[in-house]
Amino acid sequence: MSESGKQGGSIPLEGNGQKSSVDHAESKPHKDKKKKDDKDHEIEELKKRLEEKEKEAKENFDRLLRTAADLENYKKRAAREKEEWTKFSNEDLIKSILPFIDNLERAVNHAEKVVDVGVLIEGIKLTLQQIHQTLNRFGLTPFESVGKPFDPQRHEAMLVVETDQHEPNQVVEEFQKGYLLNERLLRPATVSVSKAPSKEAQVNE
Repeated sequence: MSESGKQGGSIPLEGNGQKSSVDHAESKPHKDKKKKDDKDHEIEELKKRLEEKEKEAKENFDRLLRTAADLENYKKRAAREKEEWTKFSNEDLIKSILPFIDNLERAVNHAEKVVDVGVLIEGIKLTLQQIHQTLNRFGLTPFESVGKPFDPQRHEAMLVVETDQHEPNQVVEEFQKGYLLNERLLRPATVSVSKAPSKEAQVNE
């Protein structure tokens, strides 16, 4: 009885040991799977962060490109404005000098009608020539009007003359010369403009 009791008592112990080994063998794959899942989750998180950083870097790069383009446009606009200002910065000065040229031209026209004033005329002409040459270096140029078609962009009509000696709407006489400053109108020429004679005037003739 005692031996069988011993033998009978040893069976449960041996059975418990086998069950523990089985449980331990089953828990190891479960832990490995959990570790793998955690690692996969961590990789996915890293991928998301990387994508976010790449998106942020692309946005920053695009913003940098736009800023660089804006800066380049600003530089070009500033250069154009500076060039424009340089061209026309002397406009008021030159305009204030024009009356002196007008007076000298009138003096020459008057002196030509007087006897023995050749020296005066030559002196005034030389002065005019020097003034024109000086102002020409700053971009000032006169333009011819007499015999040209009337242009409201360049001419200011002071008189309308009925005549058959000129085509209608032609500049007959120039009272004050017109000037351009760097190809832009500085002052229009004041002129008289031709008009075809009226029918009544033609009948009287």
